[in-house]
Amino acid sequence: MAKQLDSPYTVGKRGKRWFKIKPADTLDVAILAAEWGHGRRTGTLSNYWLGVRDGDRWQMIGKTFKGLTDRERRDLMDRLIALKTREEPWVVHVRPEVVVEIAYNEIQRSPHYESGFALRFARVARVRDDKGPGDADTYERLKALYAKQFERKGAAYTEP
Repeated sequence: MAKQLDSPYTVGKRGKRWFKIKPADTLDVAILAAEWGHGRRTGTLSNYWLGVRDGDRWQMIGKTFKGLTDRERRDLMDRLIALKTREEPWVVHVRPEVVVEIAYNEIQRSPHYESGFALRFARVARVRDDKGPGDADTYERLKALYAKQFERKGAAYTEP
């Protein structure tokens, strides 16, 4: 937590002069699909399905709708629509050709995804126009990063 030195302390409130600082690591992942937005995101694609390379297939490791401006989200939607392979009522599946850098705070075990992993507090840091799908991070690297977290925490690691 960081705060402006002259800001008052109020129990249970950070206020605008207090900032929560969280460490973040990044992964380069491909967008596998996107959901049609709700609320102010209605009519646009958001909540991107994120995947890492695993041989000739992709492993989904979570979703995020955070990190992009409205303009960036609309521009990305145009790119994803051009890559559409199929569509369900709420989801547009795409060829995994758009690579994004995802900032996250932790890799967690997850029963929700076939990969067995999910990213905590995932957000899009930037679209990687300089990278193609072959440059996306791998499932092996994801597992190695997961194991490395235990070194930082000083906790016992068990193989997933």
